[in-house]
Amino acid sequence: MTTYNGSCHCGDIKFTFEHDEITSGLHCNCSICRRKGALMSDFTLPAAELQIDAKPASLGLYRFGSGVAKHYFCKQCGIYPFHETLRMPGHFRVNLGCIDELDTFSMESKVFDGKSL
Repeated sequence: MTTYNGSCHCGDIKFTFEHDEITSGLHCNCSICRRKGALMSDFTLPAAELQIDAKPASLGLYRFGSGVAKHYFCKQCGIYPFHETLRMPGHFRVNLGCIDELDTFSMESKVFDGKSL
């Protein structure tokens, strides 16, 4: 297991988790993910396994549609670091681009058809 550390651009939101080596990611074609363009983790993390350290009032939340999925962003720099999933409430996907050690442009990616949900 590797410990991964991520953050938004300004550093007001930081997160840490442990996982096997990350070699691929996931793009979703739903309306918000298509616009964000982020490469997300192709695995989910239970809330207890994602340690979030955010400055007070820096973590914004956006919900749409059913309101089940929770899309978090930094109110200071606007970066999306992670979201709680629609299909598995209480589980998170992270924005792999927020982890400095990862080169998301060299990773393989799959497409999830969130548009059809």
